This record gives sequence, structure tokens and C-alpha cells, in this order.
Amino acid sequence: MSASAVFILDVKGKPLISRNYKGDVPMSKIEHFMPLLVQREEEGALTPLLSYGEVHFLWIKHSNLYRIHPTWRPWRRVFCEYFKELEEESIRDNFVIVYELLDELMDFGFPQTTDSKILQEYITQQSNKLETGKSRVPPTVTNAVSWRSEGIKYKKNEVFIDVIESVNLLVNANGSVLLSEIVGTIKLKVFLSGMPELRLGLNDRVLFELTGRGKNKSVELEDVKFHQCVRLSRFDNDRTISFIPPDGDFELMSYRLSTQVKPLIWIESVIEKFSHSRVEIMVKAKGQFKKQSVANGVEISVPVPSDADSPRFKTSVGSAKYVPEKNVVIWSIKSFPGGKEYLMRAHFGLPSVEKEEVEGRPPIGVKFEIPYFTVSGIQVRYMKIIEKSGYQALPWVRYITQSGDYQLRTS
Repeated sequence: MSASAVFILDVKGKPLISRNYKGDVPMSKIEHFMPLLVQREEEGALTPLLSYGEVHFLWIKHSNLYRIHPTWRPWRRVFCEYFKELEEESIRDNFVIVYELLDELMDFGFPQTTDSKILQEYITQQSNKLETGKSRVPPTVTNAVSWRSEGIKYKKNEVFIDVIESVNLLVNANGSVLLSEIVGTIKLKVFLSGMPELRLGLNDRVLFELTGRGKNKSVELEDVKFHQCVRLSRFDNDRTISFIPPDGDFELMSYRLSTQVKPLIWIESVIEKFSHSRVEIMVKAKGQFKKQSVANGVEISVPVPSDADSPRFKTSVGSAKYVPEKNVVIWSIKSFPGGKEYLMRAHFGLPSVEKEEVEGRPPIGVKFEIPYFTVSGIQVRYMKIIEKSGYQALPWVRYITQSGDYQLRTS
């Protein structure tokens, strides 16, 4: 297993330095390391290799710093795309193909060709042997552009660009913002013939200053990470994002902004207990984003006492339900326009014997998605598509802001 990237984190788990070598592991995955470390430590199961899904963290602690090497094991994904179900029976029925895949996936223990689209060009399921009518090694393996095959053709040439920003927010009980950051990704879905070169232009503050356009309507991107297809030397020289894309879906880049963000959905709550026999919770939610925008799929998770029962709800919009196994009320609002304010009231019975509260109340959590909107103001200024055949292609851009780790403390 080789390292895909390296991170140096401070004692709180905040990245100080990082380097992405291969682009095969989304750099946002590092957010899972510290919670995983704490969880394993509490369980007494701490090991030098921690796994989160298909990403594995090889880590070591030096003084008050953590050095982490995220790695990616693509075998399960490739096998599932080949055999649909990864089970003992599928391995037994296809052991010849499995051996061939293992030979191509790894070269002396290092990941080699891990793109299933490329592998399927020359490792087929038609028989237990490789096809002998064509060269065993396709052009993509020896080609400098190893992530894209030759000879791709589409009747309609299109590129879909998704700019997705997640807002991480932590607000304390008196309304002060303790943590505020934006984690963004730009994802592409590419349906282009041939071997096109793409150039993407953003309202990047560094670029604007280089070209004398000042800071107007520009965004200062931090911790920018690119897919391996991007020409890093070109970006370092003149901030041009130039690349030959893989076919289909992939994540082109990620970035972070640690600027202060005004909470997009603001929550206030009041709790009243009556003679230890009942409790009433009033929650007010306000959309603090522009009125032209609408938040979809809003879910507000309100913690309630673990011994509460007999729930009753009243909402000015949406619906509320009690989830006793999580000790929360989930208030769901399908459509929440900017500038609007809504109320939810919850009434619970409590046992007659008072139960001591040994823990503080957990924070209120909020989930949402706002289409056609970015909180940072990032914009795709242009997408140029250059291909030797000279065909016309259409780029489509979509912006989405969504909740990340979005919490408001109430005590």
C-alpha cells in the first residue's frame, strides 16, 4: 500500500500542512481522522492503521503533532463493478479474472491501474482468458494521460459542472460563532469526444490581483487540492486550471475558506419545565440568506430529555416527529425561503420522579441544501473546451450550498 497524500495536523486535528500526491483520495476525508482516533482510543482499540470506509489512515504522533498518510484501497470498488456482488461465490466463479485484476491493480505492492473503465478494455468477462486478438496493454496504461482512454466518442458533447459548498458552523449558547468555515468541491461530469483540453476560470482573488482587477467579487481560496489531471505547474505560474479530463464523473478540485460565515439558518430555543412532570420546547428558525433563494430538505434536530414521553407537536410549517432512540425531535421543512421565520412547539411528559441531568444538552443540528447559491461567492467565469476536431460543446454550471457539521449550542 503506498501513500496517496500526507498531512501534518495540530493536536486538535486541524491540518497545518498537506500534500496530495495522487489525487485518488478526496482530501476532505482527513476530517474523519480525529473523530475516528478519539473513538478508537475510548474503545481501547487504537492501532497505527485506522480505517474509514475505503480510506485508511496510517498515522504517528510526534510531540503535539500528528502525521497522517491517507491511502486508498480500490479493490473492493473495482471487484463490485466487475461482479456486481462481492461474495465468496463470485470470487470462486471468476478466480482467473480476479488474479488478472490483482496483477494489474498492483505492481510490486504499489497501486497501478485502478480505473475499472480502463481495466475493462483488456480484462473481460467473456471467458476465463484474456482476449488474444489485441494487445494486452491498452494505450492508456503507457500513455501520459493514464486516466483517459483513446477513441472516446459522443453524439452530443457536454460538460456538467457542480460547485458544492458545505458550511461547517458551531455557535455557542450566547450566539457567538465559535467555528465557521466553508469546504468546497468542484465536480465534473464529462461527456466529450476525443482527447480535449479544458480550461476553467474562477473569480480567484490571486488571479484577479495578478491581472490588476483588484478584489471586487473575487474569492480567496485556501488549501486548494486538484485531481491528478490538472497541470499544477500551469496553475502555479498563472493560476490557470488546465487539464485533460477523465471520462464521466470525477472531482476536479477542493478548497476551503475559513472566513466568518453568517449562519444561514438561525435557531433560537426556549425550554420550560413544569413541576418535573412535563416539558415544553419552543424553537424558532429564521432563514438568514437572500430572499430569492430557497433551502430544501431542511431538518432541525432538537435534543429532548432521555426520559420524555407522550409527545405533542405544533408547527407553523412542516412536520415534527419524535425519534426516541436518538432522544431528538426532528422538525422537517420541505421548502424554507430566505428571510422567512417559522416556529415549532413540542410538549412532552416527564416521569414523576425527577431524573438528575448529569450531562449538558447536546447542540441543535441543522441539515439543508440551497441550490443556485454559494455562500463564498465563487463563480465559474468560463470553461474553454479545445479539441483538435473542433467540435462545439456545451458547459452547464450548477451551484449548491449545503450544511456540513452545522450545530448551535443551547446550554
